[in-house]
Amino acid sequence: MTQIRSSLPNAPEIDDRRLTGILEFLQAAEQLKDTIRSGLTSKGRPESTAEHSWRLALMILLFEKELAGTDFLRLLKLVLIHDLGEAISGDIPAPEQKPDDDRQARERQDFQTLCAPLPEDLKRELLALWDEYADALTLEARYAKAFDKLETIFQHLLMPPPGVSFYAFNLGYGTDRTDLDPLIRQIRARADAGTRAIMALLEKQTA
Repeated sequence: MTQIRSSLPNAPEIDDRRLTGILEFLQAAEQLKDTIRSGLTSKGRPESTAEHSWRLALMILLFEKELAGTDFLRLLKLVLIHDLGEAISGDIPAPEQKPDDDRQARERQDFQTLCAPLPEDLKRELLALWDEYADALTLEARYAKAFDKLETIFQHLLMPPPGVSFYAFNLGYGTDRTDLDPLIRQIRARADAGTRAIMALLEKQTA
């Protein structure tokens, strides 16, 4: 019995104010579950940003061995927080994004607002991660951005096809981010092959 007890976790309690701030942030972040993206699930239901972030993290987890040269924990942190600002202002689909719209600044402000309840050390850490992702300053951030585009494209391959023009856009979507290394290019090639197959099928159906 003594040996069993000694192997149990022994995390100490934390300051009550710190706990309150963390839980307030967590409850506010729940809004991401209701933040709808332009993509659909395989059954045709609108996809949430939280669902996208979950599958993006899962996607990266599956390539952990191939990403041995990265700070893998940092990479997972980046993808888990990268879209959290959308919990406040929502998602703007890529085709509707305008060059003169300072979306990055707006999302950063929203992210800061969301992080407001957090203890200062966590607030600084999450904001530094957000900036790292947004500016693609590190290898991990560039991988996060590349996989972000790839997850989106693979989701589009699962949803009920909206039309040929939608998939034509996909072929050019995020090419600057996915021309990163042989692994990312290989995955992108599979995504593009799937896109072209759907386009061919749609064109055949409308011919």
